[in-house]
Order: sequence, then C-alpha cells, then structure tokens
Amino acid sequence: MKSKNTTDNTNLIPLQGLGVTSCSPLGARGIELLSPAKNLECGLAAINHGADAVYIGASQFGARASAGNLPEDISALVQYAHRYAAKIFVAVNTILTDEQLPEVEKLIWDVYNTGADALIIQDMGILKLNLPPIALHASTQTDNRTVEKVRFLQDVGFSRVVLARELSLAQITEISAQTDVELEAFVHGALCVSYSGQCYMSQANCGRSANRGQCAQYCRLPYHLLDADDTMLVKNKHLLSLKDLDQSDSLEEMIHAGVTSFKIEGRLNVTAYYRKKLDAVLEGSNKYQRASAGKTTFFFEPNPEKSFRRGATDYFLHGRKPDIAQLNTPKSLGEPIGKVTYIGRNFFEVHNGALLNNGDGLCFINRQGDLTGFRVNRVDQQLASSFSNGAGEKGKNRVQVFPADMPRMDVGVFLYRNQDQFFEKVLKGKTAERKVRVQILFEEIMTGFSIKLTDEQGISTQLEMTCDKQPAQKPEAVNENIKNQLSKMGNTIYETTDIQINISSPWFFPASQLGEWRRQSLEKLDEARTAAYVREPKREAVTATFPVDQLTYLGNVTNKLSEEFYREHGVTEIAPGFEVKAEEGVPLMYCKHCIKFAMGWCPKEGYKATFKEPLYLRNNDQIYKLTFDCKACEMRISKSDAFL
Repeated sequence: MKSKNTTDNTNLIPLQGLGVTSCSPLGARGIELLSPAKNLECGLAAINHGADAVYIGASQFGARASAGNLPEDISALVQYAHRYAAKIFVAVNTILTDEQLPEVEKLIWDVYNTGADALIIQDMGILKLNLPPIALHASTQTDNRTVEKVRFLQDVGFSRVVLARELSLAQITEISAQTDVELEAFVHGALCVSYSGQCYMSQANCGRSANRGQCAQYCRLPYHLLDADDTMLVKNKHLLSLKDLDQSDSLEEMIHAGVTSFKIEGRLNVTAYYRKKLDAVLEGSNKYQRASAGKTTFFFEPNPEKSFRRGATDYFLHGRKPDIAQLNTPKSLGEPIGKVTYIGRNFFEVHNGALLNNGDGLCFINRQGDLTGFRVNRVDQQLASSFSNGAGEKGKNRVQVFPADMPRMDVGVFLYRNQDQFFEKVLKGKTAERKVRVQILFEEIMTGFSIKLTDEQGISTQLEMTCDKQPAQKPEAVNENIKNQLSKMGNTIYETTDIQINISSPWFFPASQLGEWRRQSLEKLDEARTAAYVREPKREAVTATFPVDQLTYLGNVTNKLSEEFYREHGVTEIAPGFEVKAEEGVPLMYCKHCIKFAMGWCPKEGYKATFKEPLYLRNNDQIYKLTFDCKACEMRISKSDAFL
C-alpha cells in the first residue's frame, strides 16, 4: 500500500493557566506540585517524577546564591517541562543595590526569552524597571502574613503570592477569602526560625545577607540559655534550629483553605512522595485537578524519611506546639529504627520493625547530647533470642548488628538510619517515567485513511493519508496488526489508552507503513501541543495603597527604585534597609517560635517564672537578648553585650 500524500487537521486548545482543558471538569481549579531544581539535571528529574512546576535560580540574584543557572540551561528545562504543560519559575529574589538594577533588568529579559513562565522576586524596585510581560510571583521573602499585604501585592501586579510558612489554616483561609490572587505555600523542607525576609543575624555578624542569598545559618548553632543573673537555664542546645516542615497529611485541608501551589524542598524522592499524596487527594474530584499533563509511574516506593530530615513538624498550621525545634542537632536524623536492647563485644541488638542492610549508616544521640554516627558492617536478620536484658519479650523482632567500628552507646538508646544502602541503590536506577495519555482513532476515508490523536488535555490532530487500498491476505489479523503498530510509542512522552478502528474492509497494511504514519502523527501532536501552550501574561496593576505609611529597616529598601515604588503607593517615611545602614540595638530576628513556650515557661499558659528576665542566648562570644511580645505571640532576638 503506497501513501501518495498527507494532510493534517489540528485542533489547538490553549494551555494557559493551571491546566484547565477541554477534557477537564468545568471550573475545576488546578492544583500544583512545585519542586526545586538547583540545576538542569535536577529540574528534568523533578518533571519526570511528577512536578507540575519547577522553581530554579537565575544565573545571579537568587536567594540560593550557590544555585545559579545559565539561560541556555533554563531554556532546555522550559522546553522539556512545557511538553507536559508543566511550568518553570525563575527566582531573582534578592534585594538589590542601585548599581545592580540595570544588570537585573537585562537578566530578566534573558529569563523571559528562555520561555520561563514566571519570575519570583522580593525587591519592589524591580517593578519600576522596563520589564517584559512575564508573570510575577511575590517571594516569601516579602513577608506575606496578612490579608492587607497579600491584597496589595495582588493589586500592584503579582499573579501569585508565596505565603509565610508560619500561617495557620485559619489565616490562609482568611487571606484566600479576601483576595483573588493565587496562593503558594511551603509544605516540605527546611524551616528558618525567623520570618522570611526579617532575619539580619548573618548580615550583622559577618556581612552575609540572608536577603541576598548568603545566609551563614546562625540559627543552626548551639546556644546556652541564660537569665539576667547569668544563671544557666539550658546548656549547649540548638534552641533556634527547627525541625523540617512536613505538611503531607494536611494537603486536602490546605486545598480547601485556598492554596493552589504546594512548594517543596527535596529531590526526586520527596517529589514522588508528594505526587502520590496529591494524586490521592485529587482522584475523582470535580472541584480540583492536577495542574499539568502526564501520568507518572514510579519504580520505587518514595519515603521522605530516607532523605535529609531533621525530624518533622507541621509548624503552626494547626496551632502552636512546643516541640518544633530539634534541640540536639541541626543534622539529618533520618528514618527512626528502634531501641538498642543488648550490647555485646562487637555487636548490638536492636528492636527493629524495618530491615537493615549491610552498609547502612546509623546514628544516635549520645550521653553528651551530640549526634554520633557509624556504619553497619553486617546485619544478622535472624531473630536474636539469646538475650532479653529487660527490653521486652525475649528475642521479639530484634536483629543483631555488627558495626564497622563499635560505637560507645547505652542500652535503650534510640537509633536512626540516615543512609539506606538498598534505597540509594534503587535510586541510581530508573525510578520513574511520565507519559501523556493518547487516544487513537484510525479511520478509512474516501482517498485513503486518517489517524486522529487526542491527548488527555483534549488537544487533537488528524493526519490524512492518500493511498491505494489492497485487500489483506489474512483479514482476521488486520485489526490486531493496526493496534500493535500504532500503540508502539517507544521513547516518546506518550502512551496509548485506547485505539478505535473504523474501516470498511480488512485492507492490507505493511507494518512499516503503519509505523511511518504513527511517527508522522506523533510529530503533528508534538507540534500542536507546543503551539497550544500559552504563557500566562503579567497581571495588570491597579491603584493600590501600601498597608502602612512608614517603613522601618524591615521594609528591606536598598535602592532608589524601591524607595520610589513605596512612595508612589502612599509610604511617607522610609528607612534604609539593614544591609544599607545597620541600626544598633534593633532585633535581628523576628520569630513566631518562642523558646519560653517550647520550654513550658509561657506566662499565658499559667507559668510563674522562677528566673529573672531578660533571657539571653550565648554562643562563645556572641550574646543575644531575647524579648517576648506575648500579645503577638512573637519572640525577638537582638545583639547584646551583656556579661562581657
């Protein structure tokens, strides 16, 4: 059968917005899983493992100064992501100097020309530049905690606002009800003890500004807690180092509260975990849908406890809790294993519900309160029945572990696995694939045949082949041959979900001819999907007045255009940012985390103090004064020369 010519008919459906397409529930809101990428490789992995969008740093001026990316790498990531209708957001979210503004303007145009979908920014001076028509997202560094602030950002042209991590469900619901901007919320990853954008400790101590992507992480250091009489209340604990955020069990509540985008930190394991979590929530919903295309199949079982993890907290989402800090260590504890029940000369026994592997890394908190780690040399998975040592039922669910070097530890210590040898081996192989589902209609027409492809978003293409028709010698095998050849999607991004055949007679179709028609049809679908993708435009600004008419150093105004922006929006008094003029004695951190509450010393809970305030934190020669605004439930940290 010889094909004489081909034509195509393409039905283009714009993919603008969060994935609402012709085959989606009418009015359904797209729900986005937003993953990070430090580079192109990580971005591609995030897309393959189910991310609906990826945030990545530009070559300069990102809040992660060490994670810059060249325009050509961002462009490659954009092209790959858009094949799945996934989005790429580029961070240019540091505060800027006057001298940097022209360079930033050029950088933003370079970002726009990569095809990126949005720009994440902190510095309001950027809004005074000559910007391309790219959507703007307000970074969490702009301290987005109130209805008034979020509404202002909405009105001045931001398409999305990244909420402060400290907000409760009730606060998110209130903001959502009184604004119409997209809301993005962090749900997994490291927590800063200070409100984002309101931490100046690193700048004050060593000139490394957190607002310029150079934080020295003083919050992860150990401190003594002292009272006004220099009495030691707590010795050498990581009082400002918070556990990692994990709100994976609250995704549905957050969707109902108004969150559109769920932002995570973590690589493919964490992305896969949240993909599965969100899919379970969205399954069967008529109100919400996934924000991009493609079904991800995983070849491993994701588990966030097997990635870097300082413990877990849902922070303030469901109210204030005392155990949000990881006092013993800022390092990764990993996966809880079990208690040591017996210690021998060169081995120990552990009550363990999970199987350990030869080569695993284990850790524990020693007598001095420090994290100690060691490598497993060999594990005897047979039930250890020789000893009970008062540790419960004899031999029950216990294994013998032979370390490479026997650590000094006590019976009863709790072990964690911070390196899973088997899991890491699995992650080195193929862990996922993502496929866009396609329906195929193969039909006979007057001049030959046609192939119509319709993808899961409702985008259709039709390829018409003019050719001679010859009867098949084996008519009973014709339909099966057509299905077999047209369903071979190979290394493309597609998978076939249904093939319909409508022909008048069992015609002869060479396998090579069907394969060529399939290839041409998929090329047309690729072209149609590319043409159908439309970037979200920049939101139009309307008249807006900033919520307050005075800005202190907390406004982070470090250039003339930023100052001009705020004056245009009703601010009459503007102090320079801390990076421009470091004021003496002002708080260096503003925290919702409260050490007194964490220690059970909250006066609002009825505690009668047995110590004299103010309280101080000390690390070597660095001393900080703590003040507590109990009405606002906030703690503030300032530099102090007490006791020196």
